[in-house]
Amino acid sequence: MFNLKPLFKATTLTLAIAGATSFNANAIANDKNKLPEIGTSAFSILSLDKERQIGQAMMRQLRATSPIIQDPVLIEYINDLGNQLVKHAQDVNYAFEFFIINNNELNAFAFFGGHVGIHSGLITAADTESELASVIAHEISHVTQRHLARRLESQSQTQALTMAGLVSGVLLSLVNPTMGMAALSASMAATQQASINYTRGNEKEADRVGIALLANSGFDPQGAPSFFSKMSEKYRYASKPPAMLLTHPLPESRIADARQRAHNYPVRPLPPSTQFELAKARIRARYQGNAKDNINYFKRLLSKNSYIIAEAAQYGLALSYYEDKQYKQAQTLLEQLRDTNKHNLFYVDALTDAYLSSHQYDDAIKMLADLSLIMPNNQVVSLNYGNALLSAKKYDEAAQVLQDFLIVNPGNFIAHDLLTSVYRKQGKTGLMHMNKAEVFALLGAYAKAVDELQTSYGFLEEQPLMQKRVKARILQFQEQENRLKRL
Repeated sequence: MFNLKPLFKATTLTLAIAGATSFNANAIANDKNKLPEIGTSAFSILSLDKERQIGQAMMRQLRATSPIIQDPVLIEYINDLGNQLVKHAQDVNYAFEFFIINNNELNAFAFFGGHVGIHSGLITAADTESELASVIAHEISHVTQRHLARRLESQSQTQALTMAGLVSGVLLSLVNPTMGMAALSASMAATQQASINYTRGNEKEADRVGIALLANSGFDPQGAPSFFSKMSEKYRYASKPPAMLLTHPLPESRIADARQRAHNYPVRPLPPSTQFELAKARIRARYQGNAKDNINYFKRLLSKNSYIIAEAAQYGLALSYYEDKQYKQAQTLLEQLRDTNKHNLFYVDALTDAYLSSHQYDDAIKMLADLSLIMPNNQVVSLNYGNALLSAKKYDEAAQVLQDFLIVNPGNFIAHDLLTSVYRKQGKTGLMHMNKAEVFALLGAYAKAVDELQTSYGFLEEQPLMQKRVKARILQFQEQENRLKRL
C-alpha cells in the first residue's frame, strides 16, 4: 500500500498562471480589429498547448497540497474506467489523467489539459459502475468542449475583469467549491449572473455529450439520471449541499432533460462490475472509518448475504483485518481470493502487503516475479515488486525493477519516491538527491528540485558523466519554471 501525504503548503503557482492568462486577455481586449475565429471557441484565450502546460502545473500543485490517493490499484482502476470512455469521445486533444482525492465529499471536477479528479466519497456513493461512469463522462465532456477556457473567454468579452482573480477562483471552485465560489463572487461582482447562466449552459452541454458518450462506451445510459435523481433526493432539504452540487447545480429541469436524453438510447442492463465493487470495498476499508467498525460492517454484509458481490465483501473484510494489524486473518482470506483469480491485481496488491507485514518476503517476491513476466511494466506489479525487494533488502534488484519501470513511465510519482528510498539504503547519496529532485519537480517545487541537484553534484565528483546530466537537468527545471512565467 502506498499512501503518501502532501509534502508542503500551497504555492502561488495558480496566481502566477492566472496572471499570465490576464496578460493574454488584456492583449485580446486591446486588439479590437482582430477578426473572430470561427469554430475554435476559446482559442483566443488559451491555446491547446498552453492549456496542457497549465494543466500539468495544476496537477503538480495538487500533488503537493491535496490528499491525492497514491494507490496504484485505485489509480489503475479509475484510469482504466476513464479511458474506456475517452476512446469513444470526440475532440480529444490530450492524454487524459484520472485521479482520486481522499475526501468523503461527493465531488468531481475537471481542469485544463485533460485532468479529471474524483473524490473517494463519490465512488462509494455510486450504486453501479454506470453511475460512476456517468459522472466521469460528464467531466470528460467539460474538457473536450473546453468549457473552462470558454468561460474565461465569455467573461473577458462581457466586462473587463481581473483575470487573475477569475482563473484562480474558477480553479479553486473546482477543487474546493466553498472557497472557490467566494473567490468568484469577489472577482465577478455585477457580472455574476451572466457567469451563472454560462455555467448552466456548460452543464446542459456536458450532460448531452456525456450521456451520449456513456451509451457509446457500453455503459447503461440510465446511470446518469439515476445518479442525478439520487443526489437530488438525498440533498433536497439539506442545509449544506455536497460540493458537487455547488459546481454542478441540479435543478429539476436538468434531471428531467437527462432522463429524456437517456431514453433516446437502448436500455442496457449490465451485471454488477467486480472491479467496481472491489474498488468501493478498498476505499471503505482503507480510507474511510476505522478498522474495527469496518470489520463489523463487512462481517455483517457477509452474514446477512446483503452484498452485491461476495468476493468484494470478503476483500473488504481482509483489508479491514490488515488495517487492524490482524495480518494472519487478512492473509488467509486474501490467499483464498487469489486462488480464484491469480491475476486480479486488487488481491495481489493486498496480499503483498500482508506478506511483507509478516516478513514473508520470498512469498511476495515469487508472486510478483511471476506476474512481472506476464504483465511487464504494469504499475501495480512493478511498484509492489520494487517495494517487496526493498523490504527484503535486495536493493540492487529493487533499483533495477524501478529504473526499468521509469523508462516507460518517467512521471510516476510513487516509483520516484520508492527509488529515492532504495538509493538511500544503498548509500548512493548522489543518486538519491538526483531522484529526490524528480520527486520535487513532480510537485512543482522547482527551486527545491534544483537545490537537490546542486547537492547531488558534490557527491558525483568521480562520475563526470553524471555531473553533466545534473547540469543539464538543472537547466531543464529552470526552463520549465520560466516557461510557466511566460504563459
